[in-house]
Amino acid sequence: MKPSRSSVLTDYMNQVEPTDRLPPNDLQPILLGLFGEVGGIMAAAKKFHREREAFAGYRHAVEEEFGDALWYFTALCRRLACRADEMLARATNGEAPSNTASGSDVATPLTVPGLDATLLRLGEGAADLFVLRTSPNLAHAKLAAFAECYLEALKAARINFAEVARKNVAKTRGRFLAPDYASLPTFDHDFPEEEQLPSHFEIKIDQSRSGRSYLQWNSVFIGDPLSDNIRDPDGYRFHDVFHFAHAAILHWSPTFRAVIKQKRKSDPRVDDAQDGGRAIVVEEGLTTWIFSRAKELNYFEGQKTISFDLLKTVQQFVSGYEVEACPLSLWEIAILRGYDVFRQVKSNRGGIIIGDRSKRTIEYASLGGSNS
Repeated sequence: MKPSRSSVLTDYMNQVEPTDRLPPNDLQPILLGLFGEVGGIMAAAKKFHREREAFAGYRHAVEEEFGDALWYFTALCRRLACRADEMLARATNGEAPSNTASGSDVATPLTVPGLDATLLRLGEGAADLFVLRTSPNLAHAKLAAFAECYLEALKAARINFAEVARKNVAKTRGRFLAPDYASLPTFDHDFPEEEQLPSHFEIKIDQSRSGRSYLQWNSVFIGDPLSDNIRDPDGYRFHDVFHFAHAAILHWSPTFRAVIKQKRKSDPRVDDAQDGGRAIVVEEGLTTWIFSRAKELNYFEGQKTISFDLLKTVQQFVSGYEVEACPLSLWEIAILRGYDVFRQVKSNRGGIIIGDRSKRTIEYASLGGSNS
């Protein structure tokens, strides 16, 4: 028997409550967030109208926006001492409508008659919630009315409610809760030691008189000397630091594996799909893209968080590869710590990078021997 929508939502409420870090007594950011996510649903519909099959990401975009709208609706109910599951049950006269969406039903959802009108009613329902800032006594009526519009829009878009809830739980908990290190994937613990990323490594990065960087591991030169490959020098010649951060903190770096020749060749499928040329290009491309954003933000100096939008793009970059199992909060740690070390390497034109997979840490030590 499939779980009812009410039981799915009750579980959803419990799962996402710890991810709510907004002020508990302030409705305004919640109302703005909900209105914005409903606008996101409508924006995705507009894009599909304009681009049709060219908008290949429609289904993912709409599922994500419906999930974010559900998160804000649940947070709003929480602040108004209402239960989101009860509001949705009230909107359906206590019944739990069956989930819809499978197969060809979702291929071209905007061909469904009446969807545009349903989405407009959803927008009106979201706007009606703003009255709750001054009239919280209307909470039950307004929240139930919005819940009805939400369910109608979900059904008209042929989007599966349980799937929306599941994906939003994974997204929000992965982003806003600290990673559980004991349950994180390691990716290569079942492989021979010579095919594992090193559990501890110290790699020297230095700069030659020509300005190129070079690497040494266990007193052996590895990789190729690098320059910035750009008109205005920006330190990208030291970007291997980011691969080391990926290896130590995420336990993933096809680039580092290739450089130290510790690919997982004992399993040809893993070697091809996870350690091959395409995976290396993905990591290099991702590293370059993040670097271009980091330059605009002084290489994340002084930042304690990374924007959610940037992290979601990271997630899209690595879709289909083993590292997609890592939560966004762990990616945030890897990026921030990697750039902390990078800034020191760049400033000192070299250094020693110390990675520890068991602790999921990366640290900097000067070439003179003192840690920084």
